[in-house]
This record gives sequence, structure tokens and C-alpha cells, in this order.
Amino acid sequence: MTYDFLQHYWWFLVSLLGALLVFLLFVQGANSMVRSLGYTDEGRRLVINSTGRKWEFTFTTLVTFGGAFFASFPLFYSTSFGGAYWLWMIILFTFVLQAVSYEFQNKLGNFLGSKTFQMCLVINGLLGPLLLGGAVATFFEGSNFIVMKDNMIDAASFTPIISRWANASHGLDAVLNPWVLVFGLAVMFLARVLGILYIINNVNDEDIRSRASVRLLGATVPFLVFFVAYLVHLLLKDGFAYNEAGVISIVPYKYLTNFIDMWYLLILLLIGVVLVLYAIGKTIVSKTYISGIWPAGIGVVLVVLALLLCAGWNGTAYYPSTADLQSSLTIVNSCSSEFTLSTMAIVSIMIPFVLAYIVYAWWTIDKKKIEKLEIADDHAY
Repeated sequence: MTYDFLQHYWWFLVSLLGALLVFLLFVQGANSMVRSLGYTDEGRRLVINSTGRKWEFTFTTLVTFGGAFFASFPLFYSTSFGGAYWLWMIILFTFVLQAVSYEFQNKLGNFLGSKTFQMCLVINGLLGPLLLGGAVATFFEGSNFIVMKDNMIDAASFTPIISRWANASHGLDAVLNPWVLVFGLAVMFLARVLGILYIINNVNDEDIRSRASVRLLGATVPFLVFFVAYLVHLLLKDGFAYNEAGVISIVPYKYLTNFIDMWYLLILLLIGVVLVLYAIGKTIVSKTYISGIWPAGIGVVLVVLALLLCAGWNGTAYYPSTADLQSSLTIVNSCSSEFTLSTMAIVSIMIPFVLAYIVYAWWTIDKKKIEKLEIADDHAY
């Protein structure tokens, strides 16, 4: 395994984790609509207990995604997580708020009331996907940071700080970019679409399923509008490329060129889009079809994987700097050592076994659909 192969291999693994994370945001999407899907207190508890079976998967994948980035591309981790910390702290806070809300909403002595914690779940359901989508959009739109690697080798001014944010917003400036917001909104409405499809599949209640079918169209339309708008923007915008010497330059239609050069990613993207549209369309048309979450989930993973690979492969800077072009991060200048990547590559052989366990655990949890009798249990949320 060459160093170049390892760099591309680990970008693939990180991208795959990111794609799985976007799919698992169906938990946030369903929670953001808990009060409309579950019109009564009983209905809301059905929805919450359905997503409550899966929220650990989303949280664990988020942490694993960050850990994989830290191990394989540490300069990105220190630059983004260390520089844009306000953005990441808000994201993490909403997820912590989610965990607390699940556990305490129906506990004895809860003086805040269950509705307060349900609103916290709604906040996480809206802000979590929106801000995560915005963070991913910076892979294409760029962020305001400066990398100074000379600080590590200049004996006169030695400092362990090699990257810093170029302004005092520390990541919040990203939301001022309208295209970052467009992509963030696309992810937020996608999470709502996935959440509706999941609830239709997992909750055995005709009232909730009928409400979900009606609201599916209302979530799909804005998702398609924002997603298509950003996809067209991405294919037509200038991109950030690097040459063999590591010099960063702006290249017109870089991402369109990437999809042409890496035609297999374009095929993945198109297959993913077709699967998502098929799942949505069949669920809306057929009153008996409840399995839309599976083709839609596979489609989402394929689409996000194709986009993230397009951001980092084919000589593309995956984290452009708007403050200093040459500070932009690539899979070459931001990765771990060859020894570290090769050692982790051996460990990554265990990934299929972990995925198999997750599939088995998911199947075991969902052998029985959520029904009204479930929420009478003392261990129910």
C-alpha cells in the first residue's frame, strides 16, 4: 500500500462515515416533526420511543466520524474543530441536549415538564442537521482560516499553534454564506424526509402513518428545491485544486470536471438520487408501502459518499481557505504519517464485522414495530 493509496483510502472511509451520519439524521428529522406527526400526547410518545431506539447510532457515528478525521487527517481536526469551535460546540450541545431530553422527559420529579424536553428534541432536530449540513458545505465553499506550519520548525518563534481562525467568529461566519445555508437547509429537509419514512416503517399506528404520508410531500418539495439549487451551483462554481508541488489554485468548473473524470462517482450520485425519489414517490402513491426508508437510506449514503469523494479526490482541496489560498487543506498536506495510516488500515479490517453487528442489533431492535402497548412500559421514554 503506497502513501498515496492510504490517503485516498482513508478519505473514502471518512466519507463513508459522513454518508452514514447523514442517513442516521432521520432521528433528528422525525424529532423535528414530533408535534405534527403525533397529534396527541400518546402519538408524540410513540414517535419519541421510535426514534429513541436509534439515537445512540447517530450520536456514536458522529463521534466516530470526528475520531476518524482526527486520526487520519489531524490538521483538519485541529483547524476546523479547534478554529471553528463555536459552530461545533453548538452542534455538540444540541446532541447532548437530545440525550438529556430522552432520558428525563418522563422521569419522576421532572419539574420542567415533558413538553419542555420535547421542544429540546425539536431544537436538536432542526439545528443539528442544519449546522452539520453547513459544516459539510464548507468543504466546497471554504472557511476563513490560516495555516502556519513554519511555527513548528522556526526555533526563534516556536509555537505549537499551526492554524488559526482569521476572524473572531470562529466558525459562525459560515452561516453568512447563502450557499452554506442552502446546503444546510437541504440536509435539514432531507432529515425530515428520512424521519417521516422511518416513522411510517417503524410505528404501527394508522393515524400517525396517515399524517406522515401527508407531511412527506411537504418535506420533499423544499428538500428538492434546495438540493437541486446547490447541486447546480456546485457543478458551475470554481473549485480548488493542487498540483504535484502542493500549490493550490482556483480552477473553473472543478467539481464538474471531477465528476467527468471520476465517472463512477457520477453513476453513484445518479443511482442514489433515483433511489431516494423512488422511495418518496412510492410511499406517497401507495398507502400500503412502508419500506421507503431502505431505498431512500441507501440512496442518501450513495449521494453523500459521491459528493464527499468529489471534494477530496482528483487533486482537489477538500477544505479551502478563503483567507489564504495556500493554507487550503488537501488529503496530502493534512494527513497523518504513512506509518499511522498503514497501521490504522490494518485495524480497519474490523469495520465489516462492526457493521454486521450494527445490522444485527438494528434487526433485533426492530423485530417488533412500535405500538401503543410499548409506551406503557416503565422503561419507555
